[in-house]
Amino acid sequence: MIYIILALKSEAQAFVDKFQLGKDKQNDIVSIVISGIGSKKMFEAASEIVKKMNQTDTIVNVGICGASKKYKIGQLLDAKDIKLTCVEHEVNYDKYDVVDMESKGFIKATKDVKNSFIFKIVSDYFEPQKVTKDMAKKLIFENIDEIMEKIS
Repeated sequence: MIYIILALKSEAQAFVDKFQLGKDKQNDIVSIVISGIGSKKMFEAASEIVKKMNQTDTIVNVGICGASKKYKIGQLLDAKDIKLTCVEHEVNYDKYDVVDMESKGFIKATKDVKNSFIFKIVSDYFEPQKVTKDMAKKLIFENIDEIMEKIS
């Protein structure tokens, strides 16, 4: 099973649409989980998943992020290749390279899991107020094929 955990319903909806999932948000291949915003909520949701995973399962955190202008809007970032800073609140200034609000909790919950990944999609240049639900869904949807390829 591939457990995909996202903070926002709009982010998760991209996967639900792509895989034509029902209300339970899962099929034989993927299970979609919405954690809510923030490191603590991500930690709690990811910890629950880790408890029921077996060794062949994979857990993936996918979400949007703010980034410096060296990245393109819509660009898929693999957390192992970038400097990702986890913050507790939205950032409205260009102080960091890439920021999100959930990765710290995910990393803490999955520290002993071999098959864990973090992928972020650049949604804004530290202007979170410009990101709409439809935009978040679209950005995630456009990167699903590449994400699935990278984890398989």
